[in-house]
Amino acid sequence: MTHPDATADTVTIALGVDYGQAYLVDECGQAMVPDQPADDDPAHSLGIISVADGVALLTIGTHYGKVRFDVQVTQREPDPDLGSYEDIVEISFDSEAGSVSLREWGDGDVHALPPLPAGPGWYRLRYHVHGLDEGHADYYEEDAPDRYLLQIWSAEECGPRIVKSRSRRHRSWTQAG
Repeated sequence: MTHPDATADTVTIALGVDYGQAYLVDECGQAMVPDQPADDDPAHSLGIISVADGVALLTIGTHYGKVRFDVQVTQREPDPDLGSYEDIVEISFDSEAGSVSLREWGDGDVHALPPLPAGPGWYRLRYHVHGLDEGHADYYEEDAPDRYLLQIWSAEECGPRIVKSRSRRHRSWTQAG
């Protein structure tokens, strides 16, 4: 159940992208950023996000360059932005530290995010993507056509869910299983 009065700490990042990847990483000090995406369970394939061992791998349409990436951390479940994004998925994420960062691939920048409101425990990640089909290229400036919103709130662990799937690429990834 969403709550329209949920207050949000929002951060906007000009995210540097390599290999079409970025990572949400738990700051417990033990999370290892994977060299490649985790194999999704075909029954629960979300195509654009996967979670394992304190790391969420976020697929980005742009192969190399900079994209707009917004992160909202809220105390309660916010409404999804159904009108502005083509693809929206949700997945559970366990934070041992109660704090996370957004990291670029390889030795890229680490972007601090607002503290998680309930400290260590289970959170829900709702990943919004716009322009996945158009963004599959290299953009050396901040003019990439794709953009992203990641909403994070405290919630009990539950199964992954596709909220909306409109881009050709996302539909092909989620129907491949």
